[in-house]
Amino acid sequence: MLSVPDISCGHCQESIEGGLGEVEGIGSVQVDIGAKTVSLAFDPSKVTEDLIDTSLEDLGYEVAR
Repeated sequence: MLSVPDISCGHCQESIEGGLGEVEGIGSVQVDIGAKTVSLAFDPSKVTEDLIDTSLEDLGYEVAR
């Protein structure tokens, strides 16, 4: 689960779920607006944490680490 403090609305949810869902190797993506978190299933042989972070940044969101 990733903490993404900039999540604030349904548009954020749709943007993140749609954008990350298109990355090869990422399966399900669920955004919890209230908790400001993103949960996802991915294939670690195809997807790294850096790729996830970069993909979120490309969508306009930063992961709080």
